[in-house]
Amino acid sequence: MALLDWINEATGPVVKGEGVTLRAPRGADYEAWAALRQSSHAYLQPWEPTWPEDDLTRAAFKRRLSIYAREMDAGNAWPFFIFADANQALVGAITLSNVRRGVAESGTLGYWIGQPFAGRGHATAAVRAVVAYAFDELKLHRVEAACVPTNLASRRVLEKAGFELEGQARAYLKINGAWADHLLFGVVNGGAGRAADLG
Repeated sequence: MALLDWINEATGPVVKGEGVTLRAPRGADYEAWAALRQSSHAYLQPWEPTWPEDDLTRAAFKRRLSIYAREMDAGNAWPFFIFADANQALVGAITLSNVRRGVAESGTLGYWIGQPFAGRGHATAAVRAVVAYAFDELKLHRVEAACVPTNLASRRVLEKAGFELEGQARAYLKINGAWADHLLFGVVNGGAGRAADLG
């Protein structure tokens, strides 16, 4: 229980975006997270890896927080929950992961928005905010992201946030139980789209 108590404290950065606040997940977020994921299951499943049977349990959430804490301590990943400023509701999550230093200075972005909050600009605001954090605070050179070609909403989010389509990878990730092709996107610190799109 000590780990859960520690994670309940305000740890990690707080990042502000247009209409959203991003912060590291905490133990106290479990009920809101589980309810949003459960109510959005059919909406999210086509675009995500198959959920483990115990995915929405409190024990699985505690394990998830433990992994997040280790990754943040190592500087390998920065997980955030996304809260709408209007009512402080949890609307989704975004993670900058696979942070590579040295000659790469890059990371990979992944995100989801619960179905009740889709189409309201929360994902775009969160992506812009995390990319700005990656460049300005973490001093990364490049952020990458990928989406299934049929996920038009995710593609629009990335394009609005200044990402450029760079190619397509065959059987890139196992999504909803099957290997799926993905479109590959990237944005570079100081790149053409960054000044206009990241503010």
